[in-house]
Amino acid sequence: MEENTSQKLELGVNIDHIATLRQARGTTYPDLLEAAFLVKEAGADAITIHLREDRRHIQDADVYAIRKQINIRLNLELAATDEMVKIACDVLPEDACIVPEKREELTTEGGLDIIGQFERIQKTTQQLTQKEVRVSLFIEPNIEHIKRVPDIGAPIIELHTGTYANAEGDDQKRELDRIIEATEYAHSLGIQVNAGHGLDYANTKAVAQIPQIQELNIGHSIVARALFVGISRATRQMIEIMNEARGI
Repeated sequence: MEENTSQKLELGVNIDHIATLRQARGTTYPDLLEAAFLVKEAGADAITIHLREDRRHIQDADVYAIRKQINIRLNLELAATDEMVKIACDVLPEDACIVPEKREELTTEGGLDIIGQFERIQKTTQQLTQKEVRVSLFIEPNIEHIKRVPDIGAPIIELHTGTYANAEGDDQKRELDRIIEATEYAHSLGIQVNAGHGLDYANTKAVAQIPQIQELNIGHSIVARALFVGISRATRQMIEIMNEARGI
């Protein structure tokens, strides 16, 4: 792994679970727009939201409101379905991350099967790219999958870090090595590498030290921390960890 880690690492804050709290009572609060504004003011580079088919947290109106009222890069996570592509092509976020989605899961589990679902993902990527939406693919740190990314046409991958985040000891070290290997290989192909899922205030530093990774998308741990210190401070604390990892 290269030694130079001085390049700034960007942070996309996923605010889905603020909407989860709102939806639990069907209220109008906590206000997602206020959260997005505070995250932006705290120094985040992007707002990440996942519009799920079951609408369990983020609602259609949230996507349009954030896009219209908050001046920050929007990263819209979506399944490769006709409905979601239509919404994305209407909203026109700067970024769209194609993710796998199952209705029964608690949160996104694992990466896309870009080999088994190649044609569908390629078509979705082409539709979004034609609208000048930058596409990323949420995938496992798997070399065989990364080899297919250029054929799909997406300029970015987001490596699933959930297995790493849930592991301990030597198992976690092995998972980190997989992420490093996948990152270096993707970088050699000219693919931008982002990463996310399960990252928190204890395990983020090691991933942030991988110099070729350009962005981390982190949500649950920041929202959980915000219960005690507020969303602004929780965001700044994560940025401090990332900057320290990069020697900034």
